[in-house]
Amino acid sequence: MLFYFLGFIDNIRRRKRRELTPEQKQEICEAFDLFDTDKDNELSYYEFKVALRALGFEMKKPDVLKMLQDYNIKDESGKLRWEDFNEIVTDMLLERDPTTDIIRAFKLFDDDDSGKITYRNLKKIAREIGEALSDQELRAMIEEFDKDGDGASKIHDSSV
Repeated sequence: MLFYFLGFIDNIRRRKRRELTPEQKQEICEAFDLFDTDKDNELSYYEFKVALRALGFEMKKPDVLKMLQDYNIKDESGKLRWEDFNEIVTDMLLERDPTTDIIRAFKLFDDDDSGKITYRNLKKIAREIGEALSDQELRAMIEEFDKDGDGASKIHDSSV
């Protein structure tokens, strides 16, 4: 979990440099493979929309259709090839607002809506996801982002 959060901040920093991490590239490949349900190496509109949702992009049908038009996707079959999917999703990941991502991730950890991520929050989440972390590791996670020494990380402590 510590590595997840630290990796998340590193991903935000990379995005500011306009490059995807190897993990993001792998995630794009896995999403394409997973949602290419008929294994024809193309995604239908519906497969594409579900893949986008799985990657964290909630989009309405008119927005998806406009995006396909903007990328000049005019395959006669109405399907999206891997190359097009990769280009679109790469651009979307690079254009995603890092502040929004930080807030979204913070809220996942701040499960009691206190505005802070505490040792107790992390312990509960680690237990829920089956992550066996020691108390020392959990406390180290808090200390990594606790800028004012109050034993908790606040959203402004996580800025990049």
